[in-house]
Amino acid sequence: MNAFLKSLPLALGICVLGLVGGMIAHYAHAPLPYMLGSLFCVALVTGLMPGLLPQNYRFPEHFRSIFIGMIGATIGAKITWDVLAQLPQVALSMAALTLFVPLTQWLNFLIFHKIGRYDRPTAFFSGSPGGLIEAIVSGEAAGADVRILAVQQFLRIIMVVTCLPIGLSLYYGHPVGSAAGMSLNRTAVGAEHIPEVLAVAILGLLIFRRLKIPASQLIGPLICAAIVTLSGLAVIQAPSWLISGCQVVIGASLGTRFAGMNLGRLVRATGLSLLSVGTMVAVGLAMALSIAPITGQHMDVLLISFSPGGVTEMALIALSLNANPAVVTLHHLYRIILTVAMLGVAKRRQWFPAPAERQDPGQS
Repeated sequence: MNAFLKSLPLALGICVLGLVGGMIAHYAHAPLPYMLGSLFCVALVTGLMPGLLPQNYRFPEHFRSIFIGMIGATIGAKITWDVLAQLPQVALSMAALTLFVPLTQWLNFLIFHKIGRYDRPTAFFSGSPGGLIEAIVSGEAAGADVRILAVQQFLRIIMVVTCLPIGLSLYYGHPVGSAAGMSLNRTAVGAEHIPEVLAVAILGLLIFRRLKIPASQLIGPLICAAIVTLSGLAVIQAPSWLISGCQVVIGASLGTRFAGMNLGRLVRATGLSLLSVGTMVAVGLAMALSIAPITGQHMDVLLISFSPGGVTEMALIALSLNANPAVVTLHHLYRIILTVAMLGVAKRRQWFPAPAERQDPGQS
């Protein structure tokens, strides 16, 4: 607790810096402005001023988890009985996702290993199409280069939540997602339900972290909020300013991960990420075009459901297209669960040699 309190002032200062970046991105009408603006601002400042943060600094995880939990609770509240009634209609797209995850994992592995020349564990876990935290933890245990792995995973999310909204905005001729002023709430919401949002977020974090559920920071509060909403026990609604604040904290915490990153390595990782994300989006587009006539779902909504990253932003884009964000979120949760399960199989079966039996990660 003492260590947490000591780290809090610096974390709050980083969040203030992130808020500045978020506001700039907001007025520039960027997609997911408060998260991406915060991330880029913190990454830029800490990159230009390497002495600003202590060596090997880590943003307080417990502090960050609360804000991720509130995002999860807000999304979970969108899971209603009407949404659950649509599950039979999305069975085929869920089945396609079951193919999408291992296929993109394999293609990404080839990109990072054959083209990027990353060692096998670094390439494999860098290519994970979801489960950011689980990919980093499992990759570290397998002897992957954690610095490269973390950057590739962050770049995956950044590129998806940046490029997809921009691409769809150009296709439709108007902004979509958060750039269109969309929020997870269709009507203006006051502060009266913040205690319920916070309580559900903390409860979900405490329960599901003990259960070791994959992506528990998001999924735990989401499931708790869905149960509370479906049972009618409480109303889970967060005002838009609170959601924006959560995005600032999450973006700022991610921005600190780029501190001290070698510029040449970052440029190389960015090029590989462009190739990886482009490949995954192309596979998702092909699957969406294939099953859209059969399912009756719109192709663009299916494309959003197959895009590997940014659950919150994908839900906001769905709102822009008059689609229920909870249906899109269900697809993304299934993608994350499938990915984490696949990472768990790789870890249990020890597909990679122990670090001592091969060369140092990142040397190849």
